[in-house]
Amino acid sequence: MLNFIYYPVSFIMWVWHKAFGFIFGADAGISWVLSVIFLVFTLRAILYKPFVGQVRSMRKMQEMAPEMQRLRKKYANDRQKLTQEMQKLQAENGANPLGGCLPVLVQVPVFIGLFHVLREFKPGKTENYFFGADEVRSFVDSSFFGAKLGATVVNTQYSTVTLQELGGNLTSQLIVMIPLMILAGIFTHITARHSVARQAANPAAMANSQTAIMNKLMLYVFPIGVVVGGPFLPLAILFYWVSNNLWTLGQQYVVYKRIDAEEAEKKDKAAQNRNALAPKPGQKPNRNGSTPAEPEAVEEPETETTESAPEKKPGAKPVTKPKPGAKPVNRSGGSGGRPGGGNRTQARKGKKRR
Repeated sequence: MLNFIYYPVSFIMWVWHKAFGFIFGADAGISWVLSVIFLVFTLRAILYKPFVGQVRSMRKMQEMAPEMQRLRKKYANDRQKLTQEMQKLQAENGANPLGGCLPVLVQVPVFIGLFHVLREFKPGKTENYFFGADEVRSFVDSSFFGAKLGATVVNTQYSTVTLQELGGNLTSQLIVMIPLMILAGIFTHITARHSVARQAANPAAMANSQTAIMNKLMLYVFPIGVVVGGPFLPLAILFYWVSNNLWTLGQQYVVYKRIDAEEAEKKDKAAQNRNALAPKPGQKPNRNGSTPAEPEAVEEPETETTESAPEKKPGAKPVTKPKPGAKPVNRSGGSGGRPGGGNRTQARKGKKRR
């Protein structure tokens, strides 16, 4: 029924087992362990771009959190209108909530596929999807420090192969399994803490009650669940879980650092554009928002220099020009139309008196 999942998973694991079997030997336990680990790395490399899209979508959703909260309050009694406005806001900002779930949704069938393939490594079986009879026998007989990769410590209805059937030893199985269980829980917690720390940068997003519940589940419930559920899982699944969390930690560091650098560059460019459009000191800004023009240079009136001024003789009185419309002033201090007019008038008055 789910062969479209089982065949691709078994094929990737088969290819890596061939590669590491050439180096360490086909029956070596390390070849099978590395084939599981690199199965994880291959799938996570394929999902790298969707993961980057997930981070960008989450960042946009965090930026829209205040506006979304405002819409929830505004349309608290109209769910249909709220949904329409939310979709409109997400379309305007290019955010896709479902895009952030794609990497997680893809990993779920991979986990199920690997779990099923490992269960089918049974003694006496002639094939297991891409694996032939010799490869099935090799997996059953191989061990990693005495622990069987396909065996579980606690047998359940889903454990079709018991530790005794594979010829394993309980002590050896626990020596390898317990450290892996602890590492799986620790790495799950660290990965979740890293994601929550990124969300804490946006208080509006953290204020959502659903987000707070999910963060607590990621931080505490999931890591504890991995530790408690470890004995019920095949040993190879624990290798899968540890390697998956290690890849996630490294990928988060690289992707977040890259996105932070891009956002810092955008902020620097925006600041440079604002500074370029800002008016210079002493310059009036244009109302149309364009770059203000340079102030025009004011031509100063030409003044006569000392070279063009006429030379003054020693003892000469300064010559003053009359203002427009004013009568010229006589040199003797009187006023009149002609020079010396004031003296002649006084002389005539003197003759009449005599």
